[in-house]
Amino acid sequence: MADNNLSEQWKEWFHENGTRLLLFARGKTNSEQDAKDVLQESILRLWKSYSSKDDGILHPPPIALAFTAVRNTAIDFARKTGRRLKREQNSEQLVQDSDQVAAWFEADRLIDKERANEIEFALKKISPKYREIITLKIWGELTFLEISKTLDIPANTAASRYRYGLEALRKILKPNTD
Repeated sequence: MADNNLSEQWKEWFHENGTRLLLFARGKTNSEQDAKDVLQESILRLWKSYSSKDDGILHPPPIALAFTAVRNTAIDFARKTGRRLKREQNSEQLVQDSDQVAAWFEADRLIDKERANEIEFALKKISPKYREIITLKIWGELTFLEISKTLDIPANTAASRYRYGLEALRKILKPNTD
């Protein structure tokens, strides 16, 4: 019975406030669909965490809190969309120049295929954390700052792993020069 009453309270609250909240969401987004997505996510957030508990029952929140939730959700949505668009643009740029992308992995870029095989073998023998950094730095052409953001590690850690990885490769590739 309490769940039915609670459900009715939320339905009534949304019926009274949904249109206002959607209008507000439209002003914070680029399209009708985005506004609806933001509103839906906001209502879910309100349901899960912003409701006040009285006698163990979650009542609908005050309208001011709902507007704040819509605003915050729209900000999060814009950030997420911006990052996604940037990733898509970057990947499109890479795919457009497919010859250059393919050339990264071609053994023809190295002086001879035997040396390429030696390097590939040596890379497989070093620690994965070093291999990852070397791959991103050399073949990915990333800076240490970009690597640090990609792997969620400090830039100095990326740089030191790169140095240690190169040293490990040198030892494997030239074992008699100790």
